[in-house]
Order: sequence, then C-alpha cells, then structure tokens
Amino acid sequence: MRSMRSTRNFGVFVAGGILLAGCGSSLWPSLTGDDPASESQSRERLEIPASQAERAAQQAQQQAQQGAAAVAPLGTQPAVQPRPLATQPQVTGRSTGTFVGKKVDAMRQDLNKLRAAVNRLDNRMVQIRGDNTDATQRYLGTVAAMNSKLQVGTTPGNPLLVQQWNEAQKQLKRIEANISKMNSLSNDAGAEASVAGYLLDSVRATFTLSGAVDEDHVQLRALEDSVNQTVVGIDRLLNELSDDLNRQTGYLGSERRNLTAMSIAIKNGERYGMSLVNRAFAQAEVKASRAARAPLSRNARPLVVIRFDRPNVEYQLALYNAVSKALERKPDAAFDLVAVHPKTGSPAQIVLNSTAARRNAENVMRTLAEQGLPTNRVGMNSMSSATVQANEVRVYVR
Repeated sequence: MRSMRSTRNFGVFVAGGILLAGCGSSLWPSLTGDDPASESQSRERLEIPASQAERAAQQAQQQAQQGAAAVAPLGTQPAVQPRPLATQPQVTGRSTGTFVGKKVDAMRQDLNKLRAAVNRLDNRMVQIRGDNTDATQRYLGTVAAMNSKLQVGTTPGNPLLVQQWNEAQKQLKRIEANISKMNSLSNDAGAEASVAGYLLDSVRATFTLSGAVDEDHVQLRALEDSVNQTVVGIDRLLNELSDDLNRQTGYLGSERRNLTAMSIAIKNGERYGMSLVNRAFAQAEVKASRAARAPLSRNARPLVVIRFDRPNVEYQLALYNAVSKALERKPDAAFDLVAVHPKTGSPAQIVLNSTAARRNAENVMRTLAEQGLPTNRVGMNSMSSATVQANEVRVYVR
C-alpha cells in the first residue's frame, strides 16, 4: 500500500498542470480489478482517500473553474453606441451652373469625402474603446481572483496563481496594442484636420470670386457652417483621443508595476499592496492636483504667452522648452492655461472670439499631453481683456 501511495503522489506532481486545467473526470483514479475466476461476479473498487494537501488542490481547481465561468461572459465586447458625428448625413445642394456654383459643388463633394473619412475614424475609435473595456474587465477580474486567493492564504508559487498572472499580463498586452492603435488613429485624425482647415479656407476664399449669384453665396454660407461643424467634430475626436491616450498610458504603467509586485507575492505566497513606485507617483499627483485647483494670484506673470494673430502659429517647441525648464526647477509644478480674447467688437464677435480662444487653449492642452505632461497637472480657464488685439493663450506655472 505504501508503494502504491508513493507512486500515486509522484504522478500527482508530474500531472499538476493537467489537474489545474480542469478535467471533467474525478480527481483521483480508482483502482479496480476483475475476479479471474468468474466474469459474472461484481468488480471490487478500492478508493484511496485524498490527503489534506490533495483536497486543497481540488478546492483550488474548483475555484479556478468558478473564476473562469465568471470571466467567460466578458469575451463578447460590450455594445457601444455610434458617435453623433458618424450619423450625420451627407451635404447636398442644387447647382446654379455658374463658375462659383461649380466650385461650390466640388467643395461639397470634398466635404462629403471628409465626413466619410471622419466617420471611419469614429468607428475605429468605438472599436478600440470596446476592446479596451473588454481587456480591462478581464484584467480586473483576474487580479481580483489572485488577490482573494492570496488574502486567504496559499502555497508559495501556486501554479494556479501563476496561470492567472500570465492571463493578466496577456490583457495588459491587449491594452498596449490598443494604445498603439490610438496613436495611429490620432495621426490619421490630425491629417483629416489639416484637410478640413484647407477646405474651410477654400470656402471662405470663394466668397471673393466674381461671377456668383445670390444663391451661390447662400450655399457657400451653408457649406461654411457644415465645414465648421465637421472641424468641431474632428477637434473633439482629437481631444478625446488625447485624454484616452494619457489615461491608458498611465494606467498601463501603473498596472505593470502592480503586476511585478504581485509576482513577488505569488512567489512567496503572501499578499502585498500596490507598487511602491505607484505610491510615490500618487503622492506627487495629489500635490500637483491640489496646486492645479489653487486660485491664481493676480500678480502672477505668465510663463508663456501664445498670440494667435495669424494662421498656423508654431508654438510647440517654445512651449516645450519653457515647460521643461519650469519642471527642472519644480518637478511637481502644475500649470494653468488661460484663454484670453478681445473684449471689443459686437456681441456676436465677442462670442466668436471666446469660442476660438477656448479652442486654441484646448489645442495647447493637447500639445502638452502629447509632450508627456499629465492632464491632471493642467487647468484651463478663460477671460476677456480690453487691451489685447488678438486671441491669446497664457500659460501660468504654480
């Protein structure tokens, strides 16, 4: 009997991975034999009771199967609603037959092509977000299962926890792949933004052409409104992409450090908390967030003043150099963007200037995020001034 037990235990050690994968048969095979004297006699079955360690392995196997059943429904990506911009119809109009009317027809076709391209970008955004949601849910479910097992206690180097750790690492790789897709999507959206800007300039330049009838100008104004609407949609898409990229990149780095700490806990069979590096970063982010919410001093001097007095202002390099020097002097510094617009002109012109100034500030914030500055270190505000002649974005450091 002792020989049979030692042989069986050796088989358990070798086939541990098979048992963890979960088989449908009973945990331990029974020893059976037939009576050689007669086949009609009933067979005798000798069942060897499992030891305490073997019962613990069986319980862990059942918990793994329950955890897999809880995570399995997440395999289907959640249904996501189409974005509003993707449901806009194509722009149509009646041709007048004039020279300007023909240009309006051509620009209308260009706008429809642009909208179709933006719709495809929106659909890509929806797919990436759905896949990110699925990967995040699977990751959090796996981490929760590991934490619960470590909390109640387990053996060092538990193969079940190692398998779950590998699954969590796989989901983080999915999130990393989606970050690359969002970077590519952001580049494509930036290219479409350039096309939209060129189309808007072309529409406005067409107002000055001769040989137009009143209907041409009516259609030009409607076309200008449609292009502006598309430009706003592209800007919103770029802002959302910037926020998602910054958030997902920070989340990925934080969870990778947490998984590293988790691997040590699995090796020792004891639960640890979040990564110490994450704790240090969290304290720095709390300080920066408090500084970002603090009111600005009236006597504060701006770090950078960006004047948008002409199209395509190149401010990125100067902004990067100024913010880099400020962070060298004060690593936990926070920044405020103030969109300043002229207070002169008609009420409608003041509203238009305010909208344009805030859009400029959003572009500056997106530039800072692309340059690596966390968005929770940046605040944004707006104001009017009777002394400025053009829209400005002032960057203040705290």
